[in-house]
Amino acid sequence: MPQKCALIVDDEPDIRELLEITLGRMDIETHSAADLKSARNLLVEQTFDFCLTDMQLPDGNGISLIEHIQLEYPRLPVAMITAHGNMESAVEALKAGAFDFVSKPVNLELLRHLVNTALNLEPLNAETHTAKAGNLLLGQSEIMAALRRQVIKLARSRAPIYISGESGSGKELVARLIHNQGPHGDAPFIPVNCGAIPTELMESEFFGHIKGSFTGAVSDKEGLFQAANGGTLFLDEVADLPLSMQVKLLRCIQEKAVRPIGAQEELPVDVRILSATHKNLAVEVETNRFRQDLYYRINVIELKVPSLRTRKDDIEELAAYLLQRVERDYSQPPTEISPAAIDALKQYHFPGNVRELENILERAFTLCENGVIEPGDLNLSTATAFDAGDINLGGSATAQAAIASRSTPDTHAAAATTPADFESLEAYLEDVEKKLITETLEATRWNKTAAAKKLGITFRALRYKLKKLGLE
Repeated sequence: MPQKCALIVDDEPDIRELLEITLGRMDIETHSAADLKSARNLLVEQTFDFCLTDMQLPDGNGISLIEHIQLEYPRLPVAMITAHGNMESAVEALKAGAFDFVSKPVNLELLRHLVNTALNLEPLNAETHTAKAGNLLLGQSEIMAALRRQVIKLARSRAPIYISGESGSGKELVARLIHNQGPHGDAPFIPVNCGAIPTELMESEFFGHIKGSFTGAVSDKEGLFQAANGGTLFLDEVADLPLSMQVKLLRCIQEKAVRPIGAQEELPVDVRILSATHKNLAVEVETNRFRQDLYYRINVIELKVPSLRTRKDDIEELAAYLLQRVERDYSQPPTEISPAAIDALKQYHFPGNVRELENILERAFTLCENGVIEPGDLNLSTATAFDAGDINLGGSATAQAAIASRSTPDTHAAAATTPADFESLEAYLEDVEKKLITETLEATRWNKTAAAKKLGITFRALRYKLKKLGLE
């Protein structure tokens, strides 16, 4: 394997020597320049695999070198050396196209990891990467083709990315793809829903704690940043973070270090931050619900995920893929979608985006006859945005009618008991539901897949009900 070669650009001889020694011990050949002019001459004379440049140089600044490299040598990853605490320069460098940054005084452990990451970048092969992205980001529309191209480019960077888009549009999918196509796709990808962590547990969850640091801390605990070290931390619904936690998160991002609760020293971490929210983060900043300085740190680059209604030509391809996935989950033979049903889907506005489309198809799969989904099976007239956490038995009028039409005379008799016989309406409905599910399971010889289809609900919803009603 040919020896790698790095270009070091810094006007301080001591810094250049430190970097040369460090990279030399990594078996990397180095060439050094003290100013922009010398660096540009070396780029013409020599082929490099990596470039590390200081911000302040005698004849200009490192940003102009980054821009020059982006224009003339787009395959060459370049990192910026910034002054301690100067995040403005780091953000400016990342926006200009820098792969990453390292602050003075240089932490050699983080530097070595940064260099290894840069050298592990795959060659920029658009066809290969587009094929990978296309396996997950389905759709032939130009807006999706543009999104795939952006994902390919951003996967080669370590810049923090803010992924914006409506609920259900696929923001976590995009985040995972950026991570998977990067140089450390096999490193941890840690997604966290910021709105789901109790405020009093947030610091421990993110940064960890040591044994005895507070009541209940019976052992050392690794935080989310440590768990994602070397990989990616995806902060979903980041707008839900309380202001007190936003301050701590900002320091962690700036210093690339965390201090577990009860610890005396900070621990260096090398984590790429991807974040997302369905809220308008700029509005959250204007209304003082989100810190402006944190907004600028996590929103170095914004990537917008389109809503489904802006790419309706992709619906047929998406529907076919999602239906195949439902069929695999149910272990059932293929089901078709009629042309009329496809047309109906294209006319629908999809407030819940791709997640809602998946839910609609899953419901239609359970209701359709003869293995063909027709417009009536879609129940689009009453369809609403779907939250993956909401599971309702017969949540739609069509599903309820289907359940009623499939009920046996005994079921009607069992359900004839009046609510007055129960402590509450909830208890009465729960009893009716329990009897209906039990009799349907008995009729299908406890084949849960068949019972779910007969009831007009998903297999997942049936499992949830069985557990809730104590029927497992």
